[in-house]
Amino acid sequence: MFETLSEMFSYGFLVRAVVVGVMVSLCAALLGVSLVLKRYSMIGFGLSNVGFGTLAIATALNLAPLAVSMPVVVLAAFLLLRISENSKIKGDAAIALISTASLAIGISVIAMTTGMNTDVCNYLFGSILAMSHADVQLSVTLSIAVMALFVLFYNKIFAVTFDEGFARATGVKAGAYNMLIALLTAMTIVLGMRMMGALLISSLVIFPALTSMRLCKKFKTVTICSAIVSVACFFIGVVMSYLHAIPTGASVVLVNVVAFFGFWLAALLVLRRKGAQTAELGAERLERMVE
Repeated sequence: MFETLSEMFSYGFLVRAVVVGVMVSLCAALLGVSLVLKRYSMIGFGLSNVGFGTLAIATALNLAPLAVSMPVVVLAAFLLLRISENSKIKGDAAIALISTASLAIGISVIAMTTGMNTDVCNYLFGSILAMSHADVQLSVTLSIAVMALFVLFYNKIFAVTFDEGFARATGVKAGAYNMLIALLTAMTIVLGMRMMGALLISSLVIFPALTSMRLCKKFKTVTICSAIVSVACFFIGVVMSYLHAIPTGASVVLVNVVAFFGFWLAALLVLRRKGAQTAELGAERLERMVE
């Protein structure tokens, strides 16, 4: 095992992938808990498709992909949030509308310019070979910014997540903090797209949160557990990808699926044990009453 890890980390591109992947996994896990609880889970999928369309256009125009896609995806996140809150179009319909349109635009631009350029396809399906030194520096910097903002505004994000109406009544600017969540989510999606791909990046947001909720019930413990699960699944996924030549994004998602069912089975066992203990206590009380 140690020989395999030593061999893996002798490759510079794998080191870059693991560094960025761990940072992005942490960001996605922290935000994922709030998004799942607020029923915004699919916003990650919608934003990733917007990112793909933007990246396709940037590549066709020979512009810096991440620098171009970041502000566009952030604007799309704000738009989706506004549509969900104030429009007659429901949130899921708005996400489907924007995401499919963006995906169609991206594919059309690629077909008309570069003829399905391989580099852009990596954005769609993910590739650890796509991480350059500049991408690593930008990704690490923005990931640290996302985590710092989450920690700084943790209490407000918690309040808005669980009871937005009460938070507004107590003077919390819920709209501003919803915008903050949308901003951080958009940044995380863009950072993770090159590695996980536009079609799979939303799994980093959804799976760790849902997995942790099988066993943990408090917001803080779910968030911490989600972060641990996300990083562990990413690292194991990268190792499996290296050993079995599986695309990194798909490998990470499959490990997350296994972790989800593992936690689900563990939760069932815990419930059964509690049920058995409750039954034993009830039987003991009944025996004492009879005596």
